[in-house]
Amino acid sequence: MHEMSIAEGIVDIALDTMKNNDGTVVHAVRLRLGAMSGVEPDALLFCFEAVTKGTAAEGAELVIEHVPLKAKCLDCLTEFVVEGYRFICPACQSTTVTTVTGRELQVLSIDMD
Repeated sequence: MHEMSIAEGIVDIALDTMKNNDGTVVHAVRLRLGAMSGVEPDALLFCFEAVTKGTAAEGAELVIEHVPLKAKCLDCLTEFVVEGYRFICPACQSTTVTTVTGRELQVLSIDMD
C-alpha cells in the first residue's frame, strides 16, 4: 500500500510548514489528486489518519480535490474528459492525444494555528 508512504510525505510537509511558520497545530490539509495518479482516495484518508496520531496534525482533516482525467487532441486541438481510459478524440477520432490533467498529487494548502 503506497498510500501509507504518500500520507507520511503529506504529513511531513504539513508539519515542516507548521514549524517553519511558528505554528502549533495543523487543522486541515488540502490536496489535489488526479484520477490517474495511482492513489486510492479512501486508502489515503485511512493512512493519513493513522500517521497523524501523536503529532500536531492529529485530528486534522485531509480535504481531497479530485481532478478528472483530461486530454488534448494534437490533431484538432480539442480538449476532452477521458472516459474509461479511452484516449480517443471525440471530435476527430484521433488517438494522437496528450494528457492535460489527471496525474496531479499536490498539497494545495495547510490550515494551521
